[in-house]
Amino acid sequence: MGDVVGSRTHSIEAHLSVDQVRTWAYRCVDGLTDRRVEINDLNVFPIPDSDTGTNLVFTVRAAVESMRSAGPEADLATVTAALAHGAVAGARGNSGVIVSQVMRALAEHCSTGRLDCRGVQHVLRRASSLVVEVVSVPVEGTILTVLGAAADAAAQSSADLAGVVRGAVDAAAAALERTRSQLPVLDAAGVVDAGGLGLVIMLDALAAVVTGTAPTRARYHRGAAAARPARVPVSGSVQPDARKVLPIGYEVLYRVNDIEVGDVEKLRSALADLGDSVVVAGDGAGTWSAHVHTANAGLAVEVGSKFGTLHEIRIDAFDPSEHRDGAASSAQEGRAILAVVAGDGAEELYAREGATVLRCDTTRIGTAELVAAIVDTTETEVLVLPNGALSASELVSVSVTSRGAGKDVLMLPSSSMVQGLAALAVHGSSRAAVDDAFTMSEAAAGTRWASLRIADEKSLTWVGTCEPGDGLGLVGREVVVIRPDVFSAGRALIDQLLSVGGEMVTMLSGEVCPPPEGSSADHSSKHRCANNPREVASLLADYVADRHPGVEVIVYSGGQPGDVLQLGVE
Repeated sequence: MGDVVGSRTHSIEAHLSVDQVRTWAYRCVDGLTDRRVEINDLNVFPIPDSDTGTNLVFTVRAAVESMRSAGPEADLATVTAALAHGAVAGARGNSGVIVSQVMRALAEHCSTGRLDCRGVQHVLRRASSLVVEVVSVPVEGTILTVLGAAADAAAQSSADLAGVVRGAVDAAAAALERTRSQLPVLDAAGVVDAGGLGLVIMLDALAAVVTGTAPTRARYHRGAAAARPARVPVSGSVQPDARKVLPIGYEVLYRVNDIEVGDVEKLRSALADLGDSVVVAGDGAGTWSAHVHTANAGLAVEVGSKFGTLHEIRIDAFDPSEHRDGAASSAQEGRAILAVVAGDGAEELYAREGATVLRCDTTRIGTAELVAAIVDTTETEVLVLPNGALSASELVSVSVTSRGAGKDVLMLPSSSMVQGLAALAVHGSSRAAVDDAFTMSEAAAGTRWASLRIADEKSLTWVGTCEPGDGLGLVGREVVVIRPDVFSAGRALIDQLLSVGGEMVTMLSGEVCPPPEGSSADHSSKHRCANNPREVASLLADYVADRHPGVEVIVYSGGQPGDVLQLGVE
């Protein structure tokens, strides 16, 4: 029988096509992105660092970008193998590494079989077995429990493909509800498991592809009375161990290549001796990801290097003692993030991240307006993302005036909205303000930013003379590329930015703008592509996937005036 989307009646032979698997992967990204903040807010286990949603989004995006690099003609085996490789190579956090094993199980099955009802049963059963193998000590009430419930329900079903999927998804959702009573730390906080919710969202996406109807689920919110637990164990998907209370800790994650299969368990054991939340997981094709929470990040890296070649090492610090005493004092006092932005889409992006937004494209923003916005915030601590709207001297004046009004103001070094978004991505309200500001500043400073524009007049630049309608590429505020059209300028700009390295490109598409006044018909023709900045971003994203494989691309609609695109490279 054929494909299944759009039909509610299926025979036992119905199966998912390669295009439907692609659709599922894209829907996973959309669903996790839509509920990222919600998942982050539920994140109290193993460490209440509010990043599980973000980690899952980055992990699945990495899988999708790997899938895209396989090309539109790739078959089911190739597509699923690419998903598994991308998920393992780009895994973020404990939950991200675990989700990568779902992709691995999918790839293993699709290498020889098709994805019918029995295939789904096999994939879920294999994924459940894999995550138990790769996690040091499984814990009831986590994403592992939710996956196990889905696998059990699928295995026990004698229905067709749609019935198997619906049964598995509903069982996962029911298991997610039970997690709050299975794990004391979740019960104390009044939440379900954050990673488990992420998995349910991915399974719901599968149900939508198979049945044509997306399940309706309740949204989860932490109640005002449900504080973070008084004592949070420093462990991942492992049983709390009172002997391992770390005075300060790090989350260490890296990719391992060239490791012998027989050494994987040795690496897992060695990391378990250093800390908790140990996961060592592979894609089935020789790439492995290792994850641990430890007090000795350097030693965790050194241990890994003994077994293979390490890539993409990530080390994030957390302070468990801060969480054991409840929420950090800065979180109790309250902290505001104030961002200066331009464009409707950018306003929505920043507001979604919890920032108070000050528009600089609809209202003139000077020192007086910024001071007024800071003073109007209800919080004492205010982190400001100026995003290049004011000069350094003006920001100093704003800081002095605002502190005189009783505000504890920290100006973050964001010169563009893409740098501001990078800073927001690592914001942690539970950290002390100075630590939060330092982390966000590092993220902003580590993001090289550029912009793509249309020349509106003839002008002399450092790289030559541009004509009206030419495409201009700027790094910072200097023109570095001039091309006859915006798309070729964008390609040259991206090549230049990535020539010195980069793992992720963020694109913020601008507003639709008319051709330059007085431009010739030829210039208007050249300008036509820029009338749809989203199309420019889409074409350039495809270019990155083709010419710079392995580099992740994220495209947002910013709606900012002037720039066809703003780009950030991390």
